[in-house]
Amino acid sequence: MSTISDQLTTINVWPSPGSAPGKITTEKEEHILGERNVTRAHHVSVPQLTLYPAPNASAENPAPAVMVAPGGGYSILAYDLEGSEVCAWLNDLGFTAVLLKYRVPDNREGALMDAQRSMGLIRQHARDWNIDSNRLGVIGFSAGGHLSAMLSTNYASRSYDKFDAADEFSCKPDFTLLVYPAYLNDDDGSLKAECPVDGDTPPAIIVQTQDDHLTIDGAIAYYKALVANKVMAELHLYPYGGHGYGLREGKHPVSTAWPKLFGAWLTEHFAK
Repeated sequence: MSTISDQLTTINVWPSPGSAPGKITTEKEEHILGERNVTRAHHVSVPQLTLYPAPNASAENPAPAVMVAPGGGYSILAYDLEGSEVCAWLNDLGFTAVLLKYRVPDNREGALMDAQRSMGLIRQHARDWNIDSNRLGVIGFSAGGHLSAMLSTNYASRSYDKFDAADEFSCKPDFTLLVYPAYLNDDDGSLKAECPVDGDTPPAIIVQTQDDHLTIDGAIAYYKALVANKVMAELHLYPYGGHGYGLREGKHPVSTAWPKLFGAWLTEHFAK
């Protein structure tokens, strides 16, 4: 374990660099400030978790927690827009945040392994990190929303062979937050079979805009599957706003409305 600042702690998801199962890029990892002032993480071969502790968390008062999965089309990670900025927002709500840096590019199978392993690791470290392991959710944006939905519906068994004791802990999120989740629907608009929603799927809240034509069908399909299986769910639809706004204020109401709606949902159902 190593510290990346006085406040934040990072750990590797897998026991040692290069030990992750499945595909690993050989390119050097880079963090590049790009368009819209978004920091993009390229060529991630060593998945990591970074802890953003809730301000008032303690051993006597463990905090609920959320693992954060940035988007980026499984090509890069929008590491601040849909990562560190989201962690700060969660801290303001009294939640501990754990930022997931998963493998990219073009490695959906590896990303799911990273996410499953990470949920087990967070639960393994729950006492050390003052986290309530029974109130541990996931939030994902775009491709990270797809990854979060995959994690929320593919938790019965790991997609990799057991490594160590961390893999004995459940990788099932207790709740799911999806912000313009991508890649969830087939061409006919139905939910992809790779996301087998059932009555045990975690409760979820979803935000989506109608003019985000690449993702709206999938968001609706996931919501309808939750409703059909009597899982607590909310879907908030806005006519305009497009894709990739994160928490940053834009010209359409969705960018400032969804954090308030999600914050209220978290506070009502999982803060205590």
